[in-house]
Order: sequence, then C-alpha cells, then structure tokens
Amino acid sequence: MAESTATEHTRRTVLKTAAVTAGGAALLPRTAEAAPEQVVEHVEGAARITLKVNGERHAVQVEPRVTLLDALRERLKLTGTKKGCDRGECGACTVLVEGERVKSCLTLAVMRQGAEITTVEGLADGDRLHPVQEAFIKHDAFQCGGCTSGQIMSAVACVREGHTGSDEEIRQWMSGNICRCACYQNIVAAVADVAKGAGR
Repeated sequence: MAESTATEHTRRTVLKTAAVTAGGAALLPRTAEAAPEQVVEHVEGAARITLKVNGERHAVQVEPRVTLLDALRERLKLTGTKKGCDRGECGACTVLVEGERVKSCLTLAVMRQGAEITTVEGLADGDRLHPVQEAFIKHDAFQCGGCTSGQIMSAVACVREGHTGSDEEIRQWMSGNICRCACYQNIVAAVADVAKGAGR
C-alpha cells in the first residue's frame, strides 16, 4: 500500500513539474516581445532616424527592417494605428504620408524619414474632433473599432481627393479598408456627409 502511494505521488510530481516547465517556456517569447526597445538598442545595424508625426519630430532607433506601423506603435506609443492583417490587405494600419494614404505595415520606417506623417491621434484639434471623426460617431459607422482608425484616415484622404461624387465612387475609393463588422453603409454615409459639408 505504501509503495502504491509513493508511486502516485511521483507521478503527480512529474506531471506538475512538466506543466510548470511548459508554462514557463510559453511565457519566454512574450517576455522578449514586451521590451522591444531594449532589444533594438543592442542590434548591430540599428539606425537612428527622425520621424515627423502629427507635427512633432521624434528621434527613434530602429532596425532597417522595422515597419512604419511598428515604429509608430512600439517606439512612439501611438497605438491608434492598428495592426490588422500585417499584409496590407485590411487597411487598419492606414496613415497619411505627405497627405496620401499609406498602409504603414507595408512601408519601412527608415524610408519615411523627414516625411509628414499623420495618424488618427493627429486629426483632432485639442478637444475638437475632426469632421470625419464627428461624422463616424453621428452615423454610427463603427462597431468593434478594430478598423475604425484606418477607415477614418482613408476617409479623410478620400474627401480631400474629391472621390465623393456618389455612394458608388466612395465605395470604390474606400475599398482598400475592410470592416469585418460590415458597417459599410454607415461608413459611406459618414464620408458623403463630410463631403457635402466640405463642398459648402
């Protein structure tokens, strides 16, 4: 009987040890990702660049392969720009570079040094929202919010470009931004509303 109890205890100990070891191993990659700044500082070939974002200049150190999206989110803590598919398909990471729409997951930070970059954080004037932001709220043009910042940035450019002659034209020129909640009708209504106001 004593022998059986000892065997059961040994099995339990082995299982607990294995679980703790596996759990600890699973946490290691997350710990490494949580502090990208410390890693970048020690990587050979990292470059110090200056990014002009929302009217302010920021000196950051990045590896040549770091995307503009990751530089904005991880280095500058401007997390309004969302990481969606990370392949340029969804448009959640859309920002304006020199006034033009750019999917920030597809461009390298080092290639955008000195360019005028605008993120969703730079649209409002203090407490006063940008007309596109107000229209999105008015027309309930979002649900989960995952795509909203990219949709708003694309909508700002769409209105500036003058591609708002009809609902169909708006849909075409906003087609690079995917809404998984399917708020397309409300998004089009918001863009059209802003375009009417801009035309007055």
